[in-house]
Amino acid sequence: MKLKSGLLFVSLPALALVAQIPTNAEAVPSFARQTGVSCATCHTTAFGPALTSFGRDFKLKGYTMSSGAQQKLPPVSVMVLGSFTNTKADQDGGAAPGFDDNDNLALDEVSLFYAGRIASKVGVFSQFTYDDVEHHGSQWDIVDLRYADSTMLGKHSVVYGLSLNNTPTSQDLWNSTPAWGFPPVGSALAPTPAAAPILEGAFDGTVVGLSGYAMFNDMIYAEVGAYKMLANNWQRNFGISSDAVAEESPIDGLAPYWRVTLQHDFGPHYTSLGLIGMTADVEPGGDSSAGTDRYTDLGLDATYQFTTGSHIFTANLSYIHEQQDLDASHALEAASSTSNDLNTVRGNAGWIYQQTYALTAGAFVINGDSDSLVYADSRTNSPDSQGYTLQAEYIPFGKGDPMTSWTNVRVGLQYTYYTKFDGSTDDYDGSGRSAEDNNTLFAFVWLNF
Repeated sequence: MKLKSGLLFVSLPALALVAQIPTNAEAVPSFARQTGVSCATCHTTAFGPALTSFGRDFKLKGYTMSSGAQQKLPPVSVMVLGSFTNTKADQDGGAAPGFDDNDNLALDEVSLFYAGRIASKVGVFSQFTYDDVEHHGSQWDIVDLRYADSTMLGKHSVVYGLSLNNTPTSQDLWNSTPAWGFPPVGSALAPTPAAAPILEGAFDGTVVGLSGYAMFNDMIYAEVGAYKMLANNWQRNFGISSDAVAEESPIDGLAPYWRVTLQHDFGPHYTSLGLIGMTADVEPGGDSSAGTDRYTDLGLDATYQFTTGSHIFTANLSYIHEQQDLDASHALEAASSTSNDLNTVRGNAGWIYQQTYALTAGAFVINGDSDSLVYADSRTNSPDSQGYTLQAEYIPFGKGDPMTSWTNVRVGLQYTYYTKFDGSTDDYDGSGRSAEDNNTLFAFVWLNF
């Protein structure tokens, strides 16, 4: 988790710069071999992370469902992501160390997965990643270890379990929450808005959390748990750089997390409506001399899927409100106010044909209170950003026999257009750069085998 002085010293929302770009993968060939069904059974695009009802049920039940066939190989898979990034205007000094000002080719990530059933009621999804953009060694990415079982309450079924994970919302079943939201991949070589609530990646990979969950009658889902910051030496053991560890703003004590969702399948339609929340007391910049800041996130999200013949239509919507109580940062002269609000709204809608061709459009709005110290890198001292993302993809594999299918791939073209960036449309950083200068064309090849 990488923090900068000024804007990021206190603004945990800006830690989304470290979750910086979603590079998620929950569809791995080891799951297909274990279940005996194709990737397309669990994923709307035959290569994740967007889940069908079957895929949500597989995750709910702890990654343990199996065809019963003897597995000749361990549940191991590999992912490679390569890309090309163009921004409308060059980035002076290079997009990242070792990269040009523009038009960059990159081997973004190489990941190793151990994903599958461990015992009759225990399963795991684990991802370990080498990031070639950041030029650091391998580190743990997403780990979700589950225990799951089921029972009956009268005539109603109950699936219950435990999730031990290192990324808030990674255990979630829906693609309307941050860890598995749209877009599933994005450029690490293009500017992104600085502000985001803590649920959108502030503690990815630097915490460990345990939560208990239950699904009642395949309709009502409830989960409650808490996260604790990993000790510095454990973070370094898991591949997080010493510089990043030294600069982070750690959680003091436990950070409670909760989730409630209603879902319903009726014919070709599927809908869900959920509430989510997290609270964290944080030592700004690792300095506990003035106490802690408190960040409280409350979110609302919804999902809709319609499947008919060769066509799938999907839509996701999320709203997160964050209350920032910054008494410690204010005392340390790192925030001009003792209390700020931050809001994000994200939505997307997509059309998928034969689970092979996909077209998705998304929009996002970030707004909140101005603060001359928290948002010091903004000319207007504002977190406000907004824009649109359009993505077209081709997914040729994942519909055949899972026992003979060894490779899956997504080839995509993504364009992000900003109408406002870090507080302004024009000259947002005081150097003359406009929001549109950050418009990004991102072409990618995402391979899993």
